[in-house]
Amino acid sequence: MFSPQLHQGLQVFVESSSFVPLWEAKGCDPFAQTQRSKLQHRRARINQQINKEMRMRAGAENLFRATSNHKVKETVALELSYVNSNLQLLKEELEELNSSVDVYQNESESISVPMIPLGLKETKELDLLVPLKDFISEHYGEEGVLYEKEIKEFMELRQAMRTPSRNEAGLELLMEYYNQLYFFDSRFFPPTKSLGVFFHWYDSLTGVPSHQRALAFEKGSVLFNIGALHTQIGARQDRVSLPGLNQAIDAFQKAAGAFNYLKENFSNAPSLDMSAASLNMLVRLMVAQVQECVFEKMTFLRGQHDFLTRLQLAQEAARVEDVYSLVHQTMTQAHVKDYVPFSWTTMVHVKSEHFKALSHYFAAIALCDCSVASDAELPEHEKAFLQFHVTMPEGPSLRVLLQDPEERRKLGKAHLKKAIMKHEEAMRIHGLCKILRKMDILQEVLSFAHKRSLSKYSEIDHEEDFFETGDAPDIHPKTHQKPEIKPPNFSQVKVTDLFHRLGPLSVFSAKNKWYPVRRVHLMRGEKGFGFTLRGDSPVLIAGVIPGGCAAEAGLKEGDYIISVNGKDCRWSKHAEVVQLLKSVGEEGVEIGVITLQGSEGQKTVDKKSTAMSSGSGMLKSNKENNRKSLMNSKSASTLLVWSKKSKRSKKSTYGVPFTAVGDNEAMY
Repeated sequence: MFSPQLHQGLQVFVESSSFVPLWEAKGCDPFAQTQRSKLQHRRARINQQINKEMRMRAGAENLFRATSNHKVKETVALELSYVNSNLQLLKEELEELNSSVDVYQNESESISVPMIPLGLKETKELDLLVPLKDFISEHYGEEGVLYEKEIKEFMELRQAMRTPSRNEAGLELLMEYYNQLYFFDSRFFPPTKSLGVFFHWYDSLTGVPSHQRALAFEKGSVLFNIGALHTQIGARQDRVSLPGLNQAIDAFQKAAGAFNYLKENFSNAPSLDMSAASLNMLVRLMVAQVQECVFEKMTFLRGQHDFLTRLQLAQEAARVEDVYSLVHQTMTQAHVKDYVPFSWTTMVHVKSEHFKALSHYFAAIALCDCSVASDAELPEHEKAFLQFHVTMPEGPSLRVLLQDPEERRKLGKAHLKKAIMKHEEAMRIHGLCKILRKMDILQEVLSFAHKRSLSKYSEIDHEEDFFETGDAPDIHPKTHQKPEIKPPNFSQVKVTDLFHRLGPLSVFSAKNKWYPVRRVHLMRGEKGFGFTLRGDSPVLIAGVIPGGCAAEAGLKEGDYIISVNGKDCRWSKHAEVVQLLKSVGEEGVEIGVITLQGSEGQKTVDKKSTAMSSGSGMLKSNKENNRKSLMNSKSASTLLVWSKKSKRSKKSTYGVPFTAVGDNEAMY
């Protein structure tokens, strides 16, 4: 390894994150010593080692470029080769972990084809206490120490979502944090300034670390984990029962929806697992696994052994083969080939061949085991068989084929011959992958299907058969349940803004700036206070009568009332503020007001009535998550940003004069 001197020169200080108490919440189970949690801990350890080696490599490369000493260059080049070797070994170890799909499967003794789940992206702990306290003091003009409870609660929520339980509660925990990021973004990420913190995440498959200041990177990574957790939930279902199959279908459809949403709403991802090419592959993989579950559901529901049912099963199997072939093509493309684990690509290829074999097997069963159609059934059988093959088989007419048992046997034998060939091809491909060879369940499934086809072939093969078995045409793929890509339902988990004490988001947000609070002592005149109030939370001074008490006291149109006689009124309704003003005596009233800065702030004032109220604390629609995150960066191309801009109203609004009193306004 490194010489002591060079090791000192290249060693990069790895900061130790401060301990953050765990969020004692439903859905977080960091200490459960399951095989899956051990796998995640091993993955986290490898990620840290990869991170360290990459920093060492970066230091060595910088030293190599900086030095002009030939001997030093040779030494550094040698050490670089050691680092690269270590990185390769670590990545191979991580690939083997990512290929441990059996850990995520259900624990029942039933035999079913394993599914491919994804491991969660790992992230580093994040200490936000000082940056948020500083921002609150600087931007909101309040003592940051007063918000330590809220800051720690947010940090504990983030810590908890790193280890979600593999169930609905874990999904809700991830969704809760994702929704909370909407408020966090609005409160602490102004469009022209960075909060100064980096979000660190590791690639799900390679372990390569990435970091950005953009909160969109945090959002995208959490959304990726929502999809990954859905894949784990889908893979663990017991698919020999109808409820288990339905739950698996639902989980994989939601996983596809999460990855598709991520692909459509984020761009310029810094890690390969969130690139458009990888997400496209993952969406197709999830759709294929849904289609596989649909086939299993059809075999479960269609218990009849009639001719039409067998044809439907053959076409369902052909459909599964079709979608897995598409996934395999996607996995072997240039941008994905070197990234996806070899065991994944091999398993997808094996499944493609396996289900093609099954389609021909069920076609043979339909022809050889089912009785010849009666005159009443014949038209329906002819119609189904016309749409069954991609090209019609050679030989007699369709009616003769369906009514002649010998012709049916010949065509069935051809289908079985092709089924056996495809079974053997699936087993050959399976044998090429060392990791898949260790999967006893997959080996058992392939072996059983192969023996079943061989047995059937021996049963229908006659010694007096002198004809050469023809080549059976491919079967037309068809499904009775098309997979649905289900986008995330963000409104399903309602959250309350942890920092709601800062005030309504329509005014008290990171994008708005306001002048320091003014304390105004106001006396009631003969005609009242002399201003017009409008709106709620906070109440707006919409107009000021020239020469009136309010004007003389220094109140202006566009001021927001944030306190009355020391009582905080930022969240107060119109009627509550009015009641406080009416209850004052001859001594008058002290009103605290703020004024937004700039023309943009004034437009925000005028659009106040249409802005979102954060009191209820829930996301109104998914479109609110589609806002573009604008952050400072040295290179715009490295930012992960929303690719869809929010649609803002172009309608101009103006301050309402005190003489124009609307339905929601009143003069005092």
